Order: sequence, then structure tokens, then C-alpha cells
Amino acid sequence: MSHQSAVAAAAPASSIGSPWLWVISIAVLLALLAADFLVTRRPHEVSLREAAGWSVFYLTLPLVFALWLWTAFGGAQALEFATGFVVEKSLSVDNLFVFMLLLAAFAVPAEVQQRVLLYGIVGALVLRGIFIAAGAALLQAGTWAFLVFGLILFASAVKILHEAVSGPEPDRDVSRMRSVRLLRRLMPVTDDYRGTRMVVRERGRRALTPLTLVVVAVFATDVVFAVDSVPAVYGITEDPYLVFATNAFALLGLRALYFVLHTALAKLTHLNHGLAVILAFIGIKLVLHWAHEVWPAVPTIPTPVSLLVIVVILATVTVTSLRSGKRAAERSPS
Repeated sequence: MSHQSAVAAAAPASSIGSPWLWVISIAVLLALLAADFLVTRRPHEVSLREAAGWSVFYLTLPLVFALWLWTAFGGAQALEFATGFVVEKSLSVDNLFVFMLLLAAFAVPAEVQQRVLLYGIVGALVLRGIFIAAGAALLQAGTWAFLVFGLILFASAVKILHEAVSGPEPDRDVSRMRSVRLLRRLMPVTDDYRGTRMVVRERGRRALTPLTLVVVAVFATDVVFAVDSVPAVYGITEDPYLVFATNAFALLGLRALYFVLHTALAKLTHLNHGLAVILAFIGIKLVLHWAHEVWPAVPTIPTPVSLLVIVVILATVTVTSLRSGKRAAERSPS
């Protein structure tokens, strides 16, 4: 490889994110989060109609954004965003599985659940913002970052597939997570929930409510998902702004989507199998991209092909999950 080509390979990818676009996007994101906090300020059990309305709203936003990208910057950026959004939304649904387990393990009252989910979303956005910045710095350091991202995704795919095949750990007590146990040692914890309050004064001293323990457990799982999701979307686009946008749009609607999909989530028994295949596929795409920069004869996987493969995988695991559930229902004596 010549010196010029090496310099070109190590150069950072151009980004559509101008300073003003970043400022406006972050301002809109904060405004939407503030609106969500206002909605959850009064604890109440979320109805299906309310959750469906918010879900439609948060699914419409990325469609409008993709159309704006198409008119303002062209079809390539819009397609990269759409593909990245599909990947991130799929991984965020896996997030909901873990949230569902945590809410059940800590017996979170129905009227407080959406506040817990909102805290989880905010934590995920902050963590992914940090990982996005770190990923952009790695890409600027050299194309070897694509190889690192690819290996991370391979490892994540193996881990997810192993858990999917072996099944969930029986009687797993998530309240015994290290972060939760540390909090219990530092401060007393009340026996019951106190609405959306996380800290109360009891017998003259401050005490945590169980809500704090749930939020800490959710934050701990957010770290794991950030490690998977950010390299995955960097496998679709090298533009840090588009990586940020896909993560933001995928996470914003999780609170409402949880209540819409609560019963359906348990039926998607093969989702993790599909996510493992998707992460492995994107890992291959990243490794090929790195190899192409070193040896130009090595082929790469175009974004339209990536989108098609991801959609086919998700459709396949959805169909197989529903068929598996139907066969299990037919075999059941009841």
C-alpha cells in the first residue's frame, strides 16, 4: 500500500453533522425527553391506547427524518440511517427483554414502570454518546478499528447465541448484582416503593427506595448493550452524526413500545438467534471493510445488501417464533 493510500485510509470519514445540526438535534432530543418526563410525572398504569399512540409518534419521527436526509443530503445517507435504525431498533427490542425481567424481579408497581424505563433510556443515551465519541476517535486512528469492532461483534454474537440455545439462567436473582449489593451496603433501603421517589427520609436518616435499585440495575445492563450496539451501527455508517441519530431514534420510543409489545415479547422466542446472526453478519462486513482498505481486491458488502439481509433475518425469526409458539400451544394438554 502506498503512503497516499495509507493516509487516505486513516483519514476520518466525512460527516453531514455540522455544528448547528448537532445543536438542533441535541436540543430536540432533550425536548422529547423532557416531554416524556412530564408524561411520567404523575404515576399511572399505561393503557394500550396511550402506549400505541406514543409508539406511532416515535416510529413516524425516524421516517420523517429519513425523508429529510434524502432531500438534503441524498439517498446514500438516508439508506445508511434507515439500515442503522433497523439494526438499533432490533437490538433495543432485546433491551426490552432485559427490562421486562428486571421489572418483574423487583416487583415494580405498574404505575411506576414507565418512569423506570425512561431512566433506562436516558442512561442508554448517555452511555452510547460516550461510546460513539470513542468509536469516532478509534476510526480516526486507523482502519484497524474496523477489525476491532468486527471482533467485538463476533464475541457478542457467540455470547447471545449461547444464551439463546442454553436458555435463561434459572432462578437468577438480579437483585444480587454487584452494583445493587454495593448500594445496599452504602445506604439503607425501604421495604416498599414510594411512588417515583428514589430517596426518602426515614427515622431521621436518608434511605433509598427499591426504585433506586431497579434504576441502578437497568444502568448496569445499559453498559452491556452499548458495547454491542455502537460497533454494530458503525458497521453500517462511519458518520458519527448518523450513528448518534440511529441510536437516539431507536431508544426514544422504547418506553411506549414496551407496553405495546409486553405480551408479544415473550412470543419472540427466536429473536436472540436472529440478533446473533445479525451481529455476526455486521462483524463480517466490518472485517471485509478493513481488509478492503489493506487489499483493495477484497470485496465489501454494500448498504442495500446489508438492509435486505437484516430485514430477511428479522422476518424469518419472527415467523419461526410464531410457528414455534403455535406448535407448543397445540401440544399443550390445556
